[in-house]
Order: sequence, then C-alpha cells, then structure tokens
Amino acid sequence: MTMQTSTAGAAATSAGTGAGAALRIAGLVKDYGPVHAVRGIDLEVRRGEVFGFLGPNGAGKTTTIRCVLDLLRPTAGSIEVLGLDPHADGVAVRSRVAYVPGELRLPERLTGAELVASIGRLRGGHDPRRRDELAARLDLDLGRRMRDLSSGNRRKVALLLAFLARADLLVLDEPTNGLDPLMQHEFLRLVREARDEGTTVFLSSHVLSEVQRAADRVAVLRAGRIVALGTVDDLRGRARQRVEVWFADDPPASELAGVSGLDDMTIDDHRLTAVLSGPIQPLLAVLARHRVASLLVEEPDLEETFLDLYAEAS
Repeated sequence: MTMQTSTAGAAATSAGTGAGAALRIAGLVKDYGPVHAVRGIDLEVRRGEVFGFLGPNGAGKTTTIRCVLDLLRPTAGSIEVLGLDPHADGVAVRSRVAYVPGELRLPERLTGAELVASIGRLRGGHDPRRRDELAARLDLDLGRRMRDLSSGNRRKVALLLAFLARADLLVLDEPTNGLDPLMQHEFLRLVREARDEGTTVFLSSHVLSEVQRAADRVAVLRAGRIVALGTVDDLRGRARQRVEVWFADDPPASELAGVSGLDDMTIDDHRLTAVLSGPIQPLLAVLARHRVASLLVEEPDLEETFLDLYAEAS
C-alpha cells in the first residue's frame, strides 16, 4: 500500500475490502449549521489493529468519534461498530466499547476506587488484581478523590477504566494529554498489549510521535476530510531526508540531476548535499556506478511530512 493524498473516496479504496472491520464509516458528514465539521469520511478499521487518527485540533477528529459513539447524530452517512448500528444497537455497542474522551468530566466527590467500582458494576464486575496492576503501572493512587487529582492523574483514572474493561474496541481521544513522558511510554505499552490480546484500538491524536510508535495504520485528517491513509512505513516512505555524499572523484552532476525526488542539490568540490523525497533506490543506483567515499542519509522528518500533507491538501 502506498500513502496517498486523496479524497475521502480514494481513502476508502486504500483501506481494503473491509473484511473483519471493527469500524466502518461511509460518507460521514456532520454540519453545525453553516460549519462543515466533517465533510464526507469513508474509513474502515480492521479488527485487532491499532489505528491512528491524526490531525490538528479542529480537524474533525472528536466530531467523528462522537458520531461513531452515537453521542452526535450525523448529518449524512452511515456508521457500523463491531458489525452493529451504534444508534439502533446502542446498548450492545456500549457494552463492547471503552472510550476515553479528550475532555474529561469525572465525578468530583468519588475516589478513584469508588469510581472504578461504580463503573465495574455497570459492566458486570472487574478483576481487582488487574485493577491493582494497572494502578501500579500508571503510578495512580486510587484512594484520592477526583477533585484532588491533577489533570494528568485524572487522565490516568480514565485510562485505567478503559484498559480494565477489556473491551473489543478502545476509542481513545487525545489520551496522553497531561501525562509525563514516562507515563506516555507506559500508555503505549498498554496499547500494544491490548492489540496483542485482540482488542482494536482507535487512537486519535494531534501528536504524530505517539501514534507512529503504536499504530499499524494511520489516517490523516484535515478540515474534515481524510487527506492520507496508510501504514506508518508508508508515511515514512514519503518523508523528506537530507542526503550528503562524498565522492572520491568529481560528482556525476548530470546523472544526479535526473534522480527522481532529489531536490535542493548543492555540489561543492567532491561533496553533494540534497533533500530526497520518496524512495532512495534511484539515488543508490546512480551512486553504485561511481566511487563513493562516504554517504549520510538522515532519519526522515515525519513531523515535517505531516505538515506537508496539510499544505498539499489546501
């Protein structure tokens, strides 16, 4: 699969046939009066994968999630969650989905333990050993009341509830807001463990670095439309890389000028510097015909690529 800048329809084609889809969205539109928050999304998330839903604040990520969970009614389009209609089969869907919203509102007077027990009763009970394990991994004191917790610790409570549920589908909206780097690392470990146990994880974020470390596939959203869809490696493959080559002889300037994706070239004596977009193989084919003293290719700048996707779609 290649990473595509695309219309929503092309993105749907990239998603595959949809067999075994945990989430299927077709033609989703959500308007708030004259404001077009979501402008026709087609998307399929496969069962048992971590799917990254990337985009800046205001791109339509949270609106899409709220439509998926039947917290908002779409203006147009259809949604299927775990083979069910989230509106007609709301109770069945909610019993199989765990959701961490971007904006948390937790009951101020309850302690973490009381909230876990309350949610556990709604879900038919929970494993206290698993609760304690998660609390330890998240460095969370369940004896404190919500009103006394920092925003980061409130986020930990919500994450504990989500992973404790052992749901078929985890929907996580900006889940690491307020977490320190160590807790972000632990969170990503929990995501990978959930996937390995067969859980589907829908991870919405504006932070590329956290998504690229956990996601199997990624959709990039801009202004309510999917502008790219593929694997993290697909995204990496279209990233721009800085290249430096030192030649034992004079650089083959004319051959280098014909290399696809090689831009901003500077040749100074026996040294070439350039920026490479796309696959490196055409450049290597040219270099193989000449005496190369040294080669440096920097790690792709994925953050820059992420921004390029928005520029291309403007």
